Amino acid sequence: MNRTLGLLGLCARAGKVQSGEQACHLAIRRRQACLVILDGAASQGTRKAFSDACAHYSIPIRLTDADALGTAIGKSDRRVAVITDAKLAEKLAGVLPSLSSE
Repeated sequence: MNRTLGLLGLCARAGKVQSGEQACHLAIRRRQACLVILDGAASQGTRKAFSDACAHYSIPIRLTDADALGTAIGKSDRRVAVITDAKLAEKLAGVLPSLSSE
Protein backbone atom coordinates (compact mmCIF):
# COMPACT_ATOMS: atom_id res chain seq x y z
CA MET A 1 0.00 0.00 0.00
CA ASN A 2 2.98 2.35 0.50
CA ARG A 3 3.64 2.37 -3.25
CA THR A 4 0.01 3.24 -3.87
CA LEU A 5 0.06 6.06 -1.33
CA GLY A 6 3.23 7.40 -2.90
CA LEU A 7 1.63 7.34 -6.34
CA LEU A 8 -1.43 9.15 -4.97
CA GLY A 9 0.86 11.78 -3.46
CA LEU A 10 2.63 12.18 -6.80
CA CYS A 11 -0.73 12.71 -8.52
CA ALA A 12 -1.65 15.35 -5.95
CA ARG A 13 1.64 17.21 -6.35
CA ALA A 14 1.19 17.12 -10.13
CA GLY A 15 -2.23 18.74 -9.78
CA LYS A 16 -4.04 15.70 -11.19
CA VAL A 17 -6.26 15.07 -8.15
CA GLN A 18 -9.51 16.71 -7.15
CA SER A 19 -10.94 15.86 -3.76
CA GLY A 20 -14.09 16.44 -1.78
CA GLU A 21 -17.58 15.29 -2.68
CA GLN A 22 -18.75 18.37 -4.58
CA ALA A 23 -15.56 18.77 -6.62
CA CYS A 24 -15.54 15.07 -7.46
CA HIS A 25 -19.19 14.99 -8.54
CA LEU A 26 -18.52 18.01 -10.76
CA ALA A 27 -15.43 16.38 -12.31
CA ILE A 28 -17.44 13.23 -13.01
CA ARG A 29 -20.28 15.17 -14.66
CA ARG A 30 -17.78 17.18 -16.74
CA ARG A 31 -16.14 13.90 -17.77
CA GLN A 32 -12.78 15.01 -16.38
CA ALA A 33 -12.50 12.07 -13.97
CA CYS A 34 -10.50 9.05 -15.16
CA LEU A 35 -10.64 7.21 -11.82
CA VAL A 36 -12.60 7.69 -8.59
CA ILE A 37 -10.94 6.68 -5.33
CA LEU A 38 -12.97 6.18 -2.17
CA ASP A 39 -11.48 6.05 1.31
CA GLY A 40 -12.26 2.87 3.21
CA ALA A 41 -13.93 4.96 5.92
CA ALA A 42 -16.43 6.54 3.49
CA SER A 43 -20.06 6.17 4.53
CA GLN A 44 -22.43 3.81 2.75
CA GLY A 45 -24.28 6.83 1.34
CA THR A 46 -21.08 8.23 -0.16
CA ARG A 47 -20.15 4.83 -1.56
CA LYS A 48 -23.56 4.42 -3.17
CA ALA A 49 -23.64 7.94 -4.61
CA PHE A 50 -20.23 7.56 -6.23
CA SER A 51 -20.69 3.97 -7.36
CA ASP A 52 -23.94 5.01 -9.09
CA ALA A 53 -22.27 8.03 -10.73
CA CYS A 54 -19.30 5.92 -11.84
CA ALA A 55 -21.59 3.27 -13.30
CA HIS A 56 -23.55 5.92 -15.19
CA TYR A 57 -20.43 7.57 -16.65
CA SER A 58 -18.39 4.34 -17.00
CA ILE A 59 -15.60 5.45 -14.68
CA PRO A 60 -13.62 2.90 -12.66
CA ILE A 61 -13.86 3.21 -8.88
CA ARG A 62 -11.32 1.93 -6.34
CA LEU A 63 -10.82 1.83 -2.56
CA THR A 64 -8.00 2.73 -0.20
CA ASP A 65 -7.54 1.65 3.40
CA ALA A 66 -9.53 3.59 5.98
CA ASP A 67 -8.18 7.13 6.49
CA ALA A 68 -5.38 6.63 3.95
CA LEU A 69 -6.71 8.84 1.16
CA GLY A 70 -6.44 12.15 2.99
CA THR A 71 -2.97 11.31 4.25
CA ALA A 72 -1.76 10.36 0.79
CA ILE A 73 -2.96 13.54 -0.92
CA GLY A 74 -2.07 15.85 1.96
CA LYS A 75 -5.63 16.85 2.87
CA SER A 76 -7.02 15.39 6.05
CA ASP A 77 -10.45 13.79 6.31
CA ARG A 78 -11.02 13.33 2.58
CA ARG A 79 -13.28 10.44 1.69
CA VAL A 80 -13.28 10.73 -2.11
CA ALA A 81 -10.91 11.90 -4.82
CA VAL A 82 -10.74 11.73 -8.59
CA ILE A 83 -7.69 11.33 -10.76
CA THR A 84 -7.85 13.47 -13.89
CA ASP A 85 -4.87 12.03 -15.77
CA ALA A 86 -5.55 8.86 -17.77
CA LYS A 87 -2.08 7.28 -17.45
CA LEU A 88 -1.83 7.89 -13.71
CA ALA A 89 -5.38 6.62 -13.28
CA GLU A 90 -4.50 3.43 -15.15
CA LYS A 91 -1.51 2.78 -12.88
CA LEU A 92 -3.53 3.39 -9.73
CA ALA A 93 -6.45 1.27 -10.93
CA GLY A 94 -4.02 -1.62 -11.31
CA VAL A 95 -2.87 -1.55 -7.68
CA LEU A 96 -6.01 -0.53 -5.76
CA PRO A 97 -8.86 -2.95 -5.00
CA SER A 98 -12.16 -2.31 -6.74
CA LEU A 99 -15.27 -1.32 -4.81
CA SER A 100 -17.06 -4.55 -5.72
CA SER A 101 -14.37 -6.70 -4.08
CA GLU A 102 -15.56 -5.89 -0.54
